[in-house]
Amino acid sequence: ERFYFGDHVLPLFETGIPLLKQRLHQLSDADKIVVAFPDDGAWKRFHKLLDHFPTVICTKVREGDKRIVQLKEGNPTGCHVVIVDDLVQSGGTLIECQKVLFAHGAAKVSAYVTHGVFPKRSWERFTQKNNMEGSEKGFAYFWITDSCPQTVKAVENTAPFEVLSLAGSIADALQI
Repeated sequence: ERFYFGDHVLPLFETGIPLLKQRLHQLSDADKIVVAFPDDGAWKRFHKLLDHFPTVICTKVREGDKRIVQLKEGNPTGCHVVIVDDLVQSGGTLIECQKVLFAHGAAKVSAYVTHGVFPKRSWERFTQKNNMEGSEKGFAYFWITDSCPQTVKAVENTAPFEVLSLAGSIADALQI
């Protein structure tokens, strides 16, 4: 929250996207990566930081507790699609987006969120043990940063989760 600080503090806004880009380039299918955004808001926040990847944009309409996700633009066919957003809580939108991407021919689907909040252990929906609530294909990877320490502790050594550390980015921003 920018205005939380007093007049003598200048907030510095940083992003975890460079951590994701570094990890994506390490994958064996790095040349088949397509970045997906679950909605226009995520696209507005992140597309300029990921503009060297082909993109897919989904759109969602909420009707009460129900989310209807559709493919708005882009082609995921045969690709490893990585859904990018700022945070996740229950994960419902990510799950619906994943289903749409597989229905449109994605070979694999992964997710990255900077803040994995996951109240009430909702991260368990994404474990390979629970296999996406009956779906035959779960997430290949689910990357989060260590911005929510309780979540990091809870998902430690649990597939498909991988934690990307913000420590280096913070140290660089502080110039230490």
